Amino acid sequence: MKKLAFGFFLISVLSGFVGEKSDGYLSVRNESFSRGEVIKFKMTYGIFTVGKGSATIAPTYYKMNDRHCFKVDVEGKTVGMVNWVTDVDDKWGAYIDTAALVPHQFYRRIREGRYKKDEWTNFDHTNKKIEVKTLDNKTGKFKEPKFYEAPSHVRDMVGGFLYLRVMDFSKLKIKDTVTIAGFFEDEFYKLKIIYHGKQTIKIKAGKVRALVFKPVMPDNKLFDGENSITAWFSDDKNRIPLKIDAKMFIGSAGVELTEYSGLKNPLNIVK
Repeated sequence: MKKLAFGFFLISVLSGFVGEKSDGYLSVRNESFSRGEVIKFKMTYGIFTVGKGSATIAPTYYKMNDRHCFKVDVEGKTVGMVNWVTDVDDKWGAYIDTAALVPHQFYRRIREGRYKKDEWTNFDHTNKKIEVKTLDNKTGKFKEPKFYEAPSHVRDMVGGFLYLRVMDFSKLKIKDTVTIAGFFEDEFYKLKIIYHGKQTIKIKAGKVRALVFKPVMPDNKLFDGENSITAWFSDDKNRIPLKIDAKMFIGSAGVELTEYSGLKNPLNIVK
């Protein structure tokens, strides 16, 4: 059941990006989000609600590496009877440059049953280096850090998610493919995402106009085929995730928006 916190992984798998070539920080236009935004989700397995989660942008700016940052915190945990089987309480977060939307630091605090992991990833965009530090569960001290050469404007999962929200999809045609790349844990990856047009979907917030995407999933032991995941993002300037469906080898799973506040723009609800 370690993969039960799949909801935020699904969001993240759509969102690790490397930016355009530049020797300095690249300024990214952002009309999609601001401080104080909160979005909440439920996670389902079949007909059952098995978890809940949230993504919060702190109401104040922070400073790291002499740059102003958004502080973003993401949480996902199991609820109800699922806790009898395994207790998942994961927390991810990052300090994201307000101008370039690149991470300065990314952290993971994973608590999934008996599995425990605390990890910090530091990004040095000037020298194009990444440092990954993991806490030793036995000693409570950091293990020897690992270092990686990084391409310009490499993004983590949280920074990639925010960058996805500011991209211009107005010229995309159905079946157009976007190739994305990023860094997670100890490796760089690339993923193809196929645009499938627009739909109006019904969620707890109401009927919302959405953009539809399908990532091309590599062979794995969790998801059933390369077209096993469908994601809907709001068709407005917010670009918040509304719903994710996943066909798995042992059933179907999903993530759905339940609450939101502090959005920078009105949600595209159909009346």
